[in-house]
Amino acid sequence: MPPKPNYSFEKRQRELEKKKKKAEKAQRKAEGGGHADAVVEADAAPSLAPVVPESGPVA
Repeated sequence: MPPKPNYSFEKRQRELEKKKKKAEKAQRKAEGGGHADAVVEADAAPSLAPVVPESGPVA
């Protein structure tokens, strides 16, 4: 007869892994690791906007 699975142990291991990932993500965020991506997205956004001519005197 095979040994009975220890679901409590498996669940605890999954919880510890999630906690570790969350801590690493928070550390990256605190270091400003995601800032470079935001700059690239901000630079790309104006190029997608339609070009609107300046309103001025019409000759």
